[in-house]
Amino acid sequence: MLRANFRNGEQVTHVANTLLKIKHRRFGSVDRESNYLVEAVGGEAGAVTLLADKDPVKRALDEQTRHSAGVAVLVLREEEKAEARRVFRTPLVFAIHEAKGLEYETVILFRFVSNQRAAFAEVAAGVDAADLICDDLDYHRVRDKNDKSLEVYKFYVNALYVALTRAMRHAYLVESDTGHILLRLLGCSVGGDQVRIGARTSSREDWQREAHRLELQGKHEQAEAVRTTILKETPVPWPVVDEARLRELTVTVFRDKAPGNKPRQQLYEYATAYDEPVLAAWLVEDAGYAQAHGFGPQRATLGRRHLQEFAGRHFKGVLQNCDRYGVDHRTFMNYTPLMAATAAGNLPLVEELLRRGADPEVHEHLGRNALHIALQEAFRDRDFARGPFAALYERIAPAFIDVQVGERLVRLDRHLSEYLTFQTFWGLFKSTFSASGWDRPAGVDTGSMLDAWGMLPGSVVKPERNKRSHLSNVLSRNEVDRDYPYNRKLFKRIAHGWYQINPRLAIRRRTQGVESWHPVLDALNLRLVHELAHPDQWGISRALWRSQADDELPTPVAAEPWAARERAVLEAERAEIAAIEARRRAAEEARRRRAESRANPEAQPPRWGTPEAKAAAREELRRRIEAQRNR
Repeated sequence: MLRANFRNGEQVTHVANTLLKIKHRRFGSVDRESNYLVEAVGGEAGAVTLLADKDPVKRALDEQTRHSAGVAVLVLREEEKAEARRVFRTPLVFAIHEAKGLEYETVILFRFVSNQRAAFAEVAAGVDAADLICDDLDYHRVRDKNDKSLEVYKFYVNALYVALTRAMRHAYLVESDTGHILLRLLGCSVGGDQVRIGARTSSREDWQREAHRLELQGKHEQAEAVRTTILKETPVPWPVVDEARLRELTVTVFRDKAPGNKPRQQLYEYATAYDEPVLAAWLVEDAGYAQAHGFGPQRATLGRRHLQEFAGRHFKGVLQNCDRYGVDHRTFMNYTPLMAATAAGNLPLVEELLRRGADPEVHEHLGRNALHIALQEAFRDRDFARGPFAALYERIAPAFIDVQVGERLVRLDRHLSEYLTFQTFWGLFKSTFSASGWDRPAGVDTGSMLDAWGMLPGSVVKPERNKRSHLSNVLSRNEVDRDYPYNRKLFKRIAHGWYQINPRLAIRRRTQGVESWHPVLDALNLRLVHELAHPDQWGISRALWRSQADDELPTPVAAEPWAARERAVLEAERAEIAAIEARRRAAEEARRRRAESRANPEAQPPRWGTPEAKAAAREELRRRIEAQRNR
């Protein structure tokens, strides 16, 4: 069993061990595995100091700690944080239930014992200093195993132990009852009114990293407090073209036909930045935006304008914006600075943003993170692929991907062939729905994969893996319906030789430090991809969606004018077909009558002008005169 303590200083470890001895003496052993003390081996002495709950002491502590990201304040219960915040201006105030994973150079325990005098007195009841003179714990149970009356007090002693061990060097206990029996047994040194804790003032970068670390741990309240009170981050002042804004613009331009050129211009800038040829075509055809005729060449100019400030060697302005708005703030095109720096291939800026706590797993509205942005650039730019891509990949590629296939959990580590294959499918997902023609379904085949990988460096894709035979094997052995014992079921065959990500997968994501599972088509935002997909691919997008959802994907807003024209053409064709069918039936009926006449000539009336016809006419006239006389 591991007894070495590499985290806490000697004094913190000593006091924590003393608390374990008190617990052992009072409650007995829980089990043999946890019936031991730990030994500090970090080489730091540190200190555990008891301070009186006096105003001068609290003011001195507050003044020395409020600018340091290395000092945290802990209280026992959630409702006690409000009182602690009235005393301490640091944003790092935690209740004990939030303490998991915390590590700070210095920890202040505020009224931990004094607010629960009776409970902690019961913890120490019957224990004296002589009981604590031992170097180890003897295994023994409580005398009466059926007596559970003391179980409730284990919470208090465990909470105090956890709070103490959050401190790597120094712990300060601020208590109104400094003579409490438990505090005397712990043997803390007693400090006076003149407090000197030596907390280092943290830089802005230190606080940014601390806010990022807290978000990763799920401590959103404290992370937000750091951003608002220390970093004083504010929302960006420019409009961000995220999913909500994109949908709003498409409705304004294509459905409402609103006057003015600005919405069309913003949509076109989005189309060039995100490589959306179908949107550009609709802007020309249905919105009358003539500039979109130049979509092809303008992807490399207008489409990269939003990356200009992230491409240079001097990026002071970018870092200043990170200070104002947060290291993961959004640009006009909904990139984070890390995504934009990655797309620009600016390795020094990427490294600086990562140093400041930028999160490489943050994604934009199409589900793509910084790695997918880098892959996209490498697939279409040989200089990028052969230049900064390898170094970027090492810094921003996640170590693994977690997916769920039914009840089975699968981890794709970065060294596996399936890892890069899956990431490539993810990076290409949106673009596969822009292709026209029934001969090119919205998917990926080995040819397009090899074309994409052809420019990647050997450090990213090994030469022996960059072959058709190997890639075909990876795709087929992980195909949903393949009978293979190690099948991860990552891909679905949508046509002969064409694959797409298995729509029934779920993927684990971390959003603001919280991990959760998402259906893969939600993570890839197929609903939004469908909005800008080529009509030839709607069948595939709708089929994928139906395989994991009960509803149907609607006609894209931008395609509504086109769909209306298609319906009008279809209705006209149906009307023409119906008219042709009516004429055919009339001709058929005429032919039938002529045939009947030829088969039964006596039934035919006499020819006009013949004596028989004149006699028939005179007879008809006579019948009519006779009928008139009889009335």
